[in-house]
Amino acid sequence: MRTPSRFALAACIALGAPCALAEPAAEAIVQVASRSGVTISYLLRSDASAAPKAVAVLFPGGDGLLNLRQEGAALRFEYPGNFLVRARALLQDTEVGIAVIDVPSELLRRGYSDAFRQSGEHAADVAAVVADLRGRFRGAKVYLVGTSRGTVSAAYAARRLGAAIDGVVLTSTVFIGSRGGTGLSGFDFGDIRAPLLLVHHAEDGCSVTPYRSAEALAPKYPLVTVRGGLPARSGPCEARAAHGYLGKEAETMAAIRNWMLGRPYPARID
Repeated sequence: MRTPSRFALAACIALGAPCALAEPAAEAIVQVASRSGVTISYLLRSDASAAPKAVAVLFPGGDGLLNLRQEGAALRFEYPGNFLVRARALLQDTEVGIAVIDVPSELLRRGYSDAFRQSGEHAADVAAVVADLRGRFRGAKVYLVGTSRGTVSAAYAARRLGAAIDGVVLTSTVFIGSRGGTGLSGFDFGDIRAPLLLVHHAEDGCSVTPYRSAEALAPKYPLVTVRGGLPARSGPCEARAAHGYLGKEAETMAAIRNWMLGRPYPARID
């Protein structure tokens, strides 16, 4: 099966068409032991032909329950529409590998709460994944990348792990608490010692992820502002809207990749 170009991938993702993302061998489920009696799995995507310079650990939003599993020769998981999950092929290339993190074995029936995302147990699970990736890809930098409620995981884990990671990317950050959890309300971003990049859509209509809050942090941290895209096909807090960079996946992922690799990246995507 021939792998499509990055532009073809962007087009089929934007249109909601089926995408032949890559050869099956490019993705695999990895399970690691994290805490006593607990395991955590992640979906690894990397190029076998080259060692990556950076690896991004991706945290989807919502309850984060991917339910990664192997059914015959096929890899199966939930959340295919989530921004980081559906656009993962646009971030990964010969220089960047990705690991889409699932919930630990003890949460397989209910998924993440914000409280667990903020916990030391979660940080220990993330640390186990990071250690596994560093063992696989010697010399590669490791970044935590979260979207929506996944930003709670990325921020709190980064604060606890300190120098064990090389950077953090928060996209569509949950700045405001709600019945769904406290999000990152009251979080001190200065406690993250690793370099931090904010990515936010200026037209994000979700009440708990307002663009103005990302803009307020721009004097301290680099911010990529995204505008435009396709008309929303979901609610404002769901992935098929500006909240999930619908129609702007390729440009947004390119900016994140370039930042991780220390290359020029746009502050604005129009």
